[in-house]
Amino acid sequence: MELSAVLTPAPEGGYVAFNPETGTTTQGETVEEALANLTEATELYLEEFPLIISSRSLLTTIQVAEHA
Repeated sequence: MELSAVLTPAPEGGYVAFNPETGTTTQGETVEEALANLTEATELYLEEFPLIISSRSLLTTIQVAEHA
């Protein structure tokens, strides 16, 4: 099963990893560690709460006005 992963830099260092399909969130010191931790957390979540996906997620960007 292929799911989405969103990684953002954490203020204290490392990365926060989020899977929007399940809501699982974790962190890691490197991108690789954050993804590995997210994979494990998501697999554990799916053992308890199976996910039925009818279509793939769409990831895009938006632009907002900057405030001075």
